[in-house]
Amino acid sequence: MIMLKNEFNQRLFEFLAASPTPFHAVGEMRGRLQEAGFIELEEQNAWSVKPGGRYFLVRNDSAIVAWQMPADDGLPERGFRMVGAHTDSPCLRVKPNPVLLRQGCVNLGVEVYGGVLLNPWFDRDLSLAGRVSYLAQDGEVRSALINFVKPIAIIPSLAIHLDRTANSERSVNPQTDIPPLLAQVQVDGDEFDFRTMLKAELARDDIDDVDKILDYELSFYDVQGAGYVGLNEEFMASARLDNLLSCFIGLEALIESDSEQGALLICNDHEEVGSLSACGAQGPMLMNLLERLLPDNELRNRALANSMMVSADNAHAVHPNFADKHDANHGPKLNAGPVIKINNNQRYATNSETAAIFRNLADLEDVPVQSFVVRTDMGCGSTIGPITSGELGVKTIDVGAPQYAMHSIREICGSDDAVNLARILQRFFRMDKV
Repeated sequence: MIMLKNEFNQRLFEFLAASPTPFHAVGEMRGRLQEAGFIELEEQNAWSVKPGGRYFLVRNDSAIVAWQMPADDGLPERGFRMVGAHTDSPCLRVKPNPVLLRQGCVNLGVEVYGGVLLNPWFDRDLSLAGRVSYLAQDGEVRSALINFVKPIAIIPSLAIHLDRTANSERSVNPQTDIPPLLAQVQVDGDEFDFRTMLKAELARDDIDDVDKILDYELSFYDVQGAGYVGLNEEFMASARLDNLLSCFIGLEALIESDSEQGALLICNDHEEVGSLSACGAQGPMLMNLLERLLPDNELRNRALANSMMVSADNAHAVHPNFADKHDANHGPKLNAGPVIKINNNQRYATNSETAAIFRNLADLEDVPVQSFVVRTDMGCGSTIGPITSGELGVKTIDVGAPQYAMHSIREICGSDDAVNLARILQRFFRMDKV
């Protein structure tokens, strides 16, 4: 199927708007997979998986694996064409006892999740979303997603009149400087019950069986939606492009691949904090699935040897104001094609074989490809690619769409790059052999 850029990007914008947290992103992906005919399987149940069937499973409400079985019983000979991404993004998460009453105002204490670029969080209209666990009126413990949608908080900057060195020396203390401002108390000494606020919001969402709020995982987010930027709409700006952009690209490619090959998409949680969790790439989620699909070690090892993983996570585009932060020969540009990420110290899993396969796929789609290598005098970040490759022993490449302002509250990508990467991944899912 031909992917049209504007239609593709509009679906991306809608996906980003519906996905303020990993829980919401997985919920949105679940709905789109079900609409496309994928069948949800639950890990605690017995499975009946058939050749040619399309399935998915969810773990912790924040990670998801979707796959298509080969049309025949040839999984050991064909393997899987795998794409990996992650659902989490750096953000501010509410602490268990968050209420801070100061100067007649209610602030909420937050914990920094991942490598947040903190300065852009000031003076933004913030809302709150995540998962809430509660005791229901029938005595059962349940969970529900919550999203206030409207702006309910802000982190005001300190006026420059009170800090004349703000533009040259100001730093951000994450403990004292960033608790978002939520409300004013009417009378000094008044209490503010955060859990009562959550219960009232759930009731507005017609979840009215709540007896007691037991716990929560909540994140602040910027309410400004995704959209085009630039004189000719050559850029896209949004929160959480790292890495919901790759989740969406992989999802679209899998749904539209119309393949008889074994095709698989995994979107893990917790990449931004190291990936070591039950639903992270360094956890057992993907191997658990493969062991159930192929319990025999011999057959499973053969399938993995015939498989390949594309780890999709955005890449650093060369910033026109800071070009010296890049190697002069490896500065990817927006709208100039997906980026192959290379690091000989194995911070990325790319090797010459997997890069060649990806380049050939791009040539077949008439899509340009770029390369990124970090400056030799700078440290290199990493992705789920080396972790997944090390866990499974599967050949892997790290790629991504180029972007500016990674880990900011508002990131920027090229408006051509997402659909072009999706075209390559769609062809990858249809590959006969790797």
